[in-house]
Amino acid sequence: MPQSSQRPEVETFLDETGTNTATFVVSDPATGRCAIIDPVLDYDAPSGRTSTASADRVIEHVRGKGLTCDWILETHAHADHLSGAVYLKEQLGGVTAIGARITTVQDVFGDLFNAEAGFARDGSQFERLFEDGDSFQIGGIEARVMHTPGHTPACLTYVIGDAAFCGDTLFMPDYGTARCDFPGGDARTLYNSIQKILALPDDTRIFVGHDYLPEGRKTYRVETSVADERRDNIHVGGDRTEDDFVAMREARDKGLAAPKLILPSIQVNIRAGHMPPAEDNGVSYLKIPVNRI
Repeated sequence: MPQSSQRPEVETFLDETGTNTATFVVSDPATGRCAIIDPVLDYDAPSGRTSTASADRVIEHVRGKGLTCDWILETHAHADHLSGAVYLKEQLGGVTAIGARITTVQDVFGDLFNAEAGFARDGSQFERLFEDGDSFQIGGIEARVMHTPGHTPACLTYVIGDAAFCGDTLFMPDYGTARCDFPGGDARTLYNSIQKILALPDDTRIFVGHDYLPEGRKTYRVETSVADERRDNIHVGGDRTEDDFVAMREARDKGLAAPKLILPSIQVNIRAGHMPPAEDNGVSYLKIPVNRI
């Protein structure tokens, strides 16, 4: 198949004022089929209110381009934003999907939040659970799944044509790599996952899940390449050894604060973007476990 036919169009929607999350619309220009990766539901923590401004921008783009949404893909259960998957599916359709190891994450956080007896820990909230090596299509473009744990046990990288969407596993070369101090995270595992990504062809486009504007850079960037990451990434580039990386990552993680939205985010994201079931007064509640993390 000609390489040009395996180059998806990628539109980025960056939540600059809230979570610094990049949502991607990945489409096949020949067929108009698309996938949405890591959608955001806006959440105001002081008021406990959600809104759909970020998701509505995605919807406007998809409809404006005449695209058909086949997939709503999560790279992992995010700890920094609530997923907008439920709202986007209602508006655009598409199959919701995540890595099969989401069941491990559901077990850990189901216990942490003392989830209701009916909370399923088998990943059934999602319509498709991907295993390493699985493949799917976006129109005529081939896509495959790489299991890239380390940040969380369920992290995936989606390789879609000539582009790889790695979530939080890698960031831009001047920012480095994901933290590994969440339950089930592991710096050595992350290093080896990153090597799988860096083994892709040099010209593979890499799209990262966040950009936090490291010191000295004033413009947001979420696209890089395998060659650039292999050469310049401040944590894994050049001749950085596995042991060097693990020592750096573990020391760095000890000084990091918990993400601001980790408690509301995880409760929603392990449910594929659904809120916990409403209680007898018709209201859904997000829990705050005291002195547990």
